[in-house]
Amino acid sequence: MKQRVITAVIALILFIPIVLLGGLWMDWLTVAFAVVGISEIFLMKKQILISVDFVLALLATLTCVVPDAFFKNMPWHWTKFGVYFAIIMLMLTWTVLSKNKTTFADVGVYALAALYIGTGFHYMAAIRSDTNGLALLCYVFVVVWLTDTGAYMIGRKIGKHKLWPVISPNKTWEGSIGGTICAVICAAIYVMFVDVGYPQLQMIIFAFFLSIVGQMGDLVESAYKRFYGVKDSGKILPGHGGILDRFDSMLFVLPVVAALLGIAH
Repeated sequence: MKQRVITAVIALILFIPIVLLGGLWMDWLTVAFAVVGISEIFLMKKQILISVDFVLALLATLTCVVPDAFFKNMPWHWTKFGVYFAIIMLMLTWTVLSKNKTTFADVGVYALAALYIGTGFHYMAAIRSDTNGLALLCYVFVVVWLTDTGAYMIGRKIGKHKLWPVISPNKTWEGSIGGTICAVICAAIYVMFVDVGYPQLQMIIFAFFLSIVGQMGDLVESAYKRFYGVKDSGKILPGHGGILDRFDSMLFVLPVVAALLGIAH
């Protein structure tokens, strides 16, 4: 517990100023998170980082995470999707050149992981850069973190019925429902006092659905960790695990928020 607290304090000291500053600082932070995230996928798969596979997966992830404006100055009018697809084609070509040491299944994991991690962190920076972006990003943090906190506390107190024992044995229906209620109440209080740039009732309703989306993101990460036989996605945050452990719900929620509000970056 002491290690968890120390890590959390240090992480927040580093994280909060960058979120407050926004701009390029936020862009670089999300790029760093994405790089660590795709590295954790490889480590969970017990694959080395010094490899053609990792370089291509990293390039695909970076393509997804960088601001869309980056591609406006690309030669021959390349789009983000075009660059991403070109990298996927290179991955598929590598399965032939490596004589199936890199398999089609491997490429599927790399392609999906790059899209999942890169897009999720891309929209963290996108939301921060929006009008009232700081308030809006903090709204997302409130919904996700209060869902997690409420689910944990209520689940421990009154949880009896397992939510999805095959994937995450400790989660309960009581905790899940309690976490969503907690998130909606706290989101309602937040938007009453903080202008997020959108109607209050709309954001309260969104909080209900985003809480459920966030819990699904948590379960998805639990599923692939169980598939790879690991407890944590990484060790970069002592006592907390990896970047994917800390942002599993966010990677699902952030793109949904951006889609609902029409935010691009």
